[in-house]
Amino acid sequence: MRRQEWARGRWEMVKAPPAAPLRGLVRDYTGYTEQSALPLSRTEVPSGDVALIISFGPTITVSGPASARPRELTSFLAPLHESRAVTEYDGDQNGVEIRLTPPGARMVLGLPMGELTDVVIDLDAVLGSSPARRLVERLHGAGGWEARFALLDALLARRALTARALHPAVLHAWRRLVASDGRVPVSALTDEIGWSRRHLAARFRADIGLPPKALGRILRFQRVTNRLRDEGPRDLAWVALQCGYYDQSHLNRDFRDFAGLTPTAYAARLLPKGAGVAATEEQVTFFQDGSRVAA
Repeated sequence: MRRQEWARGRWEMVKAPPAAPLRGLVRDYTGYTEQSALPLSRTEVPSGDVALIISFGPTITVSGPASARPRELTSFLAPLHESRAVTEYDGDQNGVEIRLTPPGARMVLGLPMGELTDVVIDLDAVLGSSPARRLVERLHGAGGWEARFALLDALLARRALTARALHPAVLHAWRRLVASDGRVPVSALTDEIGWSRRHLAARFRADIGLPPKALGRILRFQRVTNRLRDEGPRDLAWVALQCGYYDQSHLNRDFRDFAGLTPTAYAARLLPKGAGVAATEEQVTFFQDGSRVAA
């Protein structure tokens, strides 16, 4: 459990892995509760996973990644995206985030991921309005995070049992990209599976949501953001080389495209204990004002 308290609010996160049969489909579950005297906004940068948010609280305003205008949502799916989004809410939030791998999202949700890139989807459109409402009610009434995670394990495992399996070549390419943090060349993937570059891009995008080259770029960027989150600011030129970039200017371009910030500015907006990335400098000050951290 991770907990942060400050003069004008508090948040708490409980993280858990999925049951063994769901490994490779589900990354993890995160239960969260947040209370704040002022609105909170975060920048959501691209990553290699798909997020399903089941909210028990008020609506969340989502701006981007490709929306013409902000949307008011409660529970929603955030598929792979190539540009940043901003989430904002007033006061309180309570719910669970399910991080799915792209193959897992394709299988347990049964959605055409290639048609959903850069789109945020209301839970009603993902599951249907009645099933979505029942899921939220069951999770909210489960009585604790352990019971909620067990309920999700059972639900997702049932859906996985009847899901259409992805083509082995698509799974192989995805696993190679993840294992290499996006550094394996697409030419190596085509040689290994015996497909043309065009055919691989089309099949991969249909099931995963992005073509291999675009996903590889995001995975490489994600490796840097994970290091900044876990280790804090350090020699960015060294980090760039360690994570597969040619140089720091190459790294800077990805941060500009994916985060709209320099790496240094991004690091300065990281919130304590994995609470995300503040959307503005004022938000960083708000979190830091009178803060105290509990394990």
